[in-house]
Amino acid sequence: MGSSGFLPSGSLLESLVHLSDEVSSVEKLPLVQGRNISTMIRRIKVLTSLFEEIKEANSTATQLPPSSVLCLTELFSVIRRVKVLIQGCKDGSSLWGLIQTETTSNQFFVLVKEIGRALDILPLSLLNLTADIREQVELLHKQAKRVELFVDPREVQRRDELLKVMASNNEKNMKHAVNRCSIDIEAVKLVFSSIGLRSSLDYEEEMSKLEAEAQKQAGTGGLIVVSNIKNLVALVSYSKSMVFSEESKKDDIKQSSVSVSSNTDQSSTSQSMSFNIPDEFRCPISLDLMKDPVIVASGHTYDRNSIAQWINTGHHTCPKSGQRLIHMALIPNYALKSLVHQWCQENNIPLMECSSNASESEINSKQNAAEKAVDHISTTKVAIDSVKMTAEFLVGKLAMGSLDIQRQAAYELRLLAKTGMDNRRIIAEAGAIPFLVTMLTSNDPRIQENAVTALLNLSIFDNNKILIMAAGAIGNIVEVLELGKTTEARENAAAAIFSLSMIDDFKVTIGAHARAILALVGLLREGTTTGKRDAAMALSNLALYGANKTNIVVAGAVQLLIELLMDDKAGITDDALGVLALLSSCAQGLEDIKNSRALVPLLIDLLRFGSAKGKENSITLLLGLCKGGGEEVTRRLLINPRSIPSLRSLAADGAPKARRMADALLRLLNRCCSQSHNPIR
Repeated sequence: MGSSGFLPSGSLLESLVHLSDEVSSVEKLPLVQGRNISTMIRRIKVLTSLFEEIKEANSTATQLPPSSVLCLTELFSVIRRVKVLIQGCKDGSSLWGLIQTETTSNQFFVLVKEIGRALDILPLSLLNLTADIREQVELLHKQAKRVELFVDPREVQRRDELLKVMASNNEKNMKHAVNRCSIDIEAVKLVFSSIGLRSSLDYEEEMSKLEAEAQKQAGTGGLIVVSNIKNLVALVSYSKSMVFSEESKKDDIKQSSVSVSSNTDQSSTSQSMSFNIPDEFRCPISLDLMKDPVIVASGHTYDRNSIAQWINTGHHTCPKSGQRLIHMALIPNYALKSLVHQWCQENNIPLMECSSNASESEINSKQNAAEKAVDHISTTKVAIDSVKMTAEFLVGKLAMGSLDIQRQAAYELRLLAKTGMDNRRIIAEAGAIPFLVTMLTSNDPRIQENAVTALLNLSIFDNNKILIMAAGAIGNIVEVLELGKTTEARENAAAAIFSLSMIDDFKVTIGAHARAILALVGLLREGTTTGKRDAAMALSNLALYGANKTNIVVAGAVQLLIELLMDDKAGITDDALGVLALLSSCAQGLEDIKNSRALVPLLIDLLRFGSAKGKENSITLLLGLCKGGGEEVTRRLLINPRSIPSLRSLAADGAPKARRMADALLRLLNRCCSQSHNPIR
């Protein structure tokens, strides 16, 4: 608040009117949390009328009581959170919203209570309000004070029905039921319809929203939460195929009969018309169901016959991405193949041929094994088992294969480890890490690059960081960082060091390696923009451990980082500033930074034009320089005409930490000026 206690302008009221109008004008309320949202919007409309009236009165009477300003500021914060919550309910997954109905309802309850607490300090008697508005606000205040948590019983019932459907299969399996259970599709369809999922497009959008929610929850919500969301994705996917394939059968039962009985080339087309084949099961080339899905070098999946014909006609690019294929090997996509088999069995669609080079007995044995291993509705278990089989197969090739086979296997493991924590865990459990660490010393550029990138991807899973370090990888990774045979290998080695150094103990271990920091500084000097950024991020992590700071300074990082700050083309300003801010806390680092005469003007400019993080690091450096650099740095700051306005602007409008440091630096400069009888004004 301003020290005068009065609102200096109508900017706060204008912001409140604009924000509350945005909330009040929300249309097409979601079916989940509909009542809580509509009730909240009615409350905000009352506040909108209050804000508009205060704004009109304030245009003639320029002063507002301090308690009014405090109340309005609190209401602005609450309404902003209301907007975010309502937007989340609208844009987020309806199913996840249903599962979380009690949690979300409680969030609305807490926000209403906060509105009541804010209105506690609103001096209505001191404000020039009409009787009508005064009555409405007083009523809103009373309602907010005595409001109770509302959880829609219909949503609770739908949620319980959904959870019951999801749990029924596991329950029956635990009781050793003789018959395999199946989902009650009608019950699922009823629940889905009640929250607005009625068309195939609705189902697809819901799956996308659930995937986005899983990404959001990864690392914060915990493995159980992410697993539950993935199970919901599987349920929606399964239900979509069942609900809409049944409708298709009813509409065109004759055509369906023809497609099932036909063994000619026309059968694929007929199947596609009779059954609503999920898009992910269609070959991008033929648009028919993939009987034998395989992965090409670009990472995309096609039906074996279609992609083989494409390659045999002289093409050397991926049909979907246009990317040039670095090899022509076709790797079976076991995960997708199992899902296709399951879907076909559930829809009574025969698969004429599962593999162009597998015998009928092998196919039957694989199908039987899959039927025993895979639960009737658990696509998650199918995927995990398939990844496990693929990982074990590829690790065997790493161990026993020729150079070409090892190169291909390392590449496939690199791709497999690129997505999904389960994939990373399974690959490590299959024993891939020791073989990949050994391959870092390979003379083959592609093997080395694939191995270091696979280790980088695997290290995203925290337990794998421990396994990689235990395998003695750091020496080989540093060697790739120094002498890697490709630019990408060196860059990914730096990124791997950044990932491994997220664990505090490994900051010590990596920093103690004789060449690790020198190699990172070398990449900072010679690398591409990506390489420099990877090196800066790794150095930033390592600099969090005190003993590493001196080693980084001795390696010559300070001058390089300052040069990168002045190089517009480098594109790593924030990363370089972050490392310099950390190094300024050690004596030798501060001395090296202080010796750069070009740095202070640059930091002043960054206070004005930098990002929020850049401003924070710039003020950290300037404060450290003034405290440790004495009169010389302070004098340079004072004679620069842009420094004081920039600091005042940051002290007024910056992030909390930046404001505190800007205030501290202004006080320090003022003391220096006071001693010279020329205080800052």
